[in-house]
Amino acid sequence: MDNITLKYTVNLMLSDDYKDRFKAEYFQTLIRWRKLNETIVKLEAGTLEYESESGLHLLKTQAHDMLDYLNTLEARAYHEEIDLTWQG
Repeated sequence: MDNITLKYTVNLMLSDDYKDRFKAEYFQTLIRWRKLNETIVKLEAGTLEYESESGLHLLKTQAHDMLDYLNTLEARAYHEEIDLTWQG
């Protein structure tokens, strides 16, 4: 799962099965959350390749909100019996 990119979620996203689309949403959010956390770590270390216009506090707020959303998706997946194991 660590090496998954957004392009690997396209087939799930385009599926007629809502459970596949749900998985795509979960994996896409997880990928974006991980990338955002990488950005935060680099910004804190002073090694970010560009200057963030948003500032550390706003990025951390976004990461926190995304994590809350991921937790909500995981709870919903549990109740709806959607397996969030990456099968790619």
